[in-house]
Amino acid sequence: MAKTGATREIQSFEALLESMRTKLHQLIPDVEIQAKAELAYEVNRLKRELNAIILGHNYMEPALYCSVPDNTGDSLQLARISAESTADIIVFCGVKFMAETAKILNPNRMVLLPNLEAGCSLADGITADDVRTLKERFPGAPVVSYVNTNAETKAVSDYCCTSGNAAAVLRFLHKKGHQHVIFVPDEFLARNTAQEAGYAFVEGWVPGSEKTLRADTPTVIGWGVHCEVHELFEPEHVDAVKQQFPEAITIAHPECKPEVIAKVDISGSTKKMVDVVRASSARQFMLFTECSMGDNLAAENPDKEMIRMCSHQCPHMALITLEDTLEALRKLQHQIEVPEPILQEARVPIDNMLAIS
Repeated sequence: MAKTGATREIQSFEALLESMRTKLHQLIPDVEIQAKAELAYEVNRLKRELNAIILGHNYMEPALYCSVPDNTGDSLQLARISAESTADIIVFCGVKFMAETAKILNPNRMVLLPNLEAGCSLADGITADDVRTLKERFPGAPVVSYVNTNAETKAVSDYCCTSGNAAAVLRFLHKKGHQHVIFVPDEFLARNTAQEAGYAFVEGWVPGSEKTLRADTPTVIGWGVHCEVHELFEPEHVDAVKQQFPEAITIAHPECKPEVIAKVDISGSTKKMVDVVRASSARQFMLFTECSMGDNLAAENPDKEMIRMCSHQCPHMALITLEDTLEALRKLQHQIEVPEPILQEARVPIDNMLAIS
C-alpha cells in the first residue's frame, strides 16, 4: 500500500550511507556517495520536520532516487499518490508538468519543484490554442492530452492519459461511440497506441487531413511532436543489442518510433518496464528509454544486468538534484501555482482519466 505522508522515522546517517553504498557502488564513486548521503540525510530530516512528502520519478539521478523519495514511480502512480497524501508539502522530483498535475489534484497544498527550469519537449510542443485549432478542424472529436502537457493544454482537453493507460482511454471512448479521437502531443505514442487499440492514424497538424477521415473507421488524429530523448533511438540500435546480447530482453517506451517498437521484445510504460524487470527470470535487459531509469533499476535489482548501451539522458530530468531538493525545502522555494480557472478546468480531464484507469 502506498504511504500517504512523509516517512515519520528517518534512518541514521550511518544506515543511510550504508544503504546508498550497497545500491550505488557500481554507479557512483564512494567519495561522491558520501557527499550525496550528507545531503540526503538533511533532506530526510527536513521533510519530517515540515511534514513534507517527496515523490521521485523513475528518471531521477540514482543518488536522489535511492535516498529521499517516500514514493517512486511513473507520472500516473505519483499523481495518484499525491492525491492521497496527507502531507502539508509535496516536493515533486520530476519535471514541471508533473508538479502542475500534483497541484491541480491538491490545490490547497504547497507543491515544490526543485528546479523550475525542468520542463519537457512534449509539453512545450503544443499549446491550448493548438488544441482549439484541432477542435475546430475535427468537430466532435474528444481531445485526449498526454499527461506530458502543461496545465493550459489540459484545461482545453476532455481526457488525459499516460503511456500506460492510453490504449484503455481510446477503447473507452470507442465504446462511448467516438470514432475519431484527437490525441496530443506525442506523434509516436499516438501512432503506437492507435495500432495497439485498432485505430487508423492521421496527421492532424497537416491541413486537409480532416478530409481523410472515414465515418466507419476509428481514427486517432495526432500531432507532430516527439520526446527529445525517445526519438533518438533507431531500429538499428535494437539490432545491435540483439546481436551482441542475444539473451537480453529488449524493452522500449511507446514514445519511441514505431520502427523501434516493432523490433523490441516488449513495449510499455515506465511502470511496465519496472514490473517486467522485477518479475522476469531473465538476467539481462536493455531499456530503450531515459538512461537514469536503467541505473535505478540496476540499483534496485542487483542480480540483474541493465546493458549500458544507453547514452540518452533527459536534460530536463537531470536538472533535479539532491542539492536543489534540499534548497527547495530549506527556503520553501519554487512553489508551483496554477491560476484558479485553469486549475478547475484542467482537473476535469485528469479526473476523467483516473475514473477510467
